[in-house]
Amino acid sequence: MRKLTGIVIVMALIWVGWWVIASNSLRGGIAAWLDARVSEGWQADVTAIEAGGFPLSLQTGLVDLALADPEAGLAIQTERLDIAAPAWWPGDVTVTLNDRPILLASPLGRNTLTMQNSVIEMNLHPGSALELEALGWTSGPWALADPGGPLIAADDLTLTMTQTDGPTYDLVARATSFEPGDGPRRALRLPDGFARRFDSLQVMAAVTFDTPWDRTALDTRRPQPRQITLHRAEAKWGDLQLNFAADLKVDTAGLANGTLSLQAQNWRSMLDLAETSGALPRGVRGQAEGILQALAGASGNAETLDVTLAVKNGVLALGFIPIARLPPLVLR
Repeated sequence: MRKLTGIVIVMALIWVGWWVIASNSLRGGIAAWLDARVSEGWQADVTAIEAGGFPLSLQTGLVDLALADPEAGLAIQTERLDIAAPAWWPGDVTVTLNDRPILLASPLGRNTLTMQNSVIEMNLHPGSALELEALGWTSGPWALADPGGPLIAADDLTLTMTQTDGPTYDLVARATSFEPGDGPRRALRLPDGFARRFDSLQVMAAVTFDTPWDRTALDTRRPQPRQITLHRAEAKWGDLQLNFAADLKVDTAGLANGTLSLQAQNWRSMLDLAETSGALPRGVRGQAEGILQALAGASGNAETLDVTLAVKNGVLALGFIPIARLPPLVLR
């Protein structure tokens, strides 16, 4: 019995030592990262770095965190950010965002993001490379606003990136009851009776990169997409319904080659919105409608556009007629 008690005490001391070392390493790593950003010319301020979670988890709280990259004109400020990981494997990280408004700034302006029960979870493979296994961001009700009022809001948010085989990841993005604010509705000149919320807004895709995502993605080079399979991109808003699918290969310059399928219901209403908002010049409306009407007729339903477009060297084309040039698919 005495021997067993001694073993338990030794194991407990070893565990306490491991927890102290791991907790200090986590806090030290965060402090070192903030110092590195300052050396690069960033603003990286934090009032306090708190520790906790003993004995089963490693927890760190960042109080009054402010980050700003003057070169890019980007900044974020939050009252608190909590980071937690199991003590036995710090590579499974959970980041909990504060429910209070988060300040976001960019060259486009200053906004506030409010999210309820927002959690980011990251799972890394064991090893020095810390290769990404899964990344997920979920939230309850959320809203993005500017000084003029709400821009967009939704009842929830789901963003996931899950490794399936080496550099291939499944991507899912979904928001329930997505709602543009009064400002965007005025910009689109929507009638008062037009639906307030989207019935569906979701994206499901598989992307193969040239290398897996790991620790070097932050320090040296971002993995670049080489194969994109868009299983489904769906948006349903009132009478408007859009569905996309794509199968694309991307070269080293970021130029895409492959096919893009588009299905649009009530496409004339979409033209109306594009014209009233100014996105489609009035002089082009007749030409665009004539082309789309011919395509819809070919699909067998004059109100539904169902067409597959070719993508060659980054140019979107209908047969031999070029339509638009896609931006290079390059991650900076």
